[in-house]
Amino acid sequence: MPKKPEILDSRIVARSRLFRIEAVKLRFSNGTEVEYERLRGSGAVGAVIIVPLLDEETVLLVREYGVGLERYELGLPKGRVEPGESFEEASNRELMEEVGYGARRITPLKAVSLAPGYLGHRTQIMLAEDLYEKRLPGDEPESIEVVRYPLARLDELLMADSEFTEGRSIAALSLTQRHLAQRREDAE
Repeated sequence: MPKKPEILDSRIVARSRLFRIEAVKLRFSNGTEVEYERLRGSGAVGAVIIVPLLDEETVLLVREYGVGLERYELGLPKGRVEPGESFEEASNRELMEEVGYGARRITPLKAVSLAPGYLGHRTQIMLAEDLYEKRLPGDEPESIEVVRYPLARLDELLMADSEFTEGRSIAALSLTQRHLAQRREDAE
């Protein structure tokens, strides 16, 4: 494994309500010095994306507006982990705010990064099972549509030229399918 570059300098070059942009000067093991910029969050501990299983065959998706793509996207509920919250607590809160369900059982599947070359952020994928109805007020500007979707038709959703394009949601559902298959295999 290559030697990790040395950080020579790091400074904030821009700031918004949600993000900081840092300039980071690095020296690589071969002596080359380079300055990169990276995007950092402001204040959040991390993020979660939740796979809410209504039952072994049905996942609950949400349809909400994504200003980055300027359209409605179908995906999984997600949100920030607030200071003092565990990943499980944040998952249950986001689930109640966005989907109107809580979960009695929440299992972490994997932490994923988005664009590690310039984004210092990880999202923890959480599987939520044994759901019960409970709604908390959220911070969304409009009601979020909840869509029940059969896991057996996931390939159809992935291959269609559709509104389901968010990489974290695709990775989370793929990992969930593998997790459920392994659990069934272990039970036999």
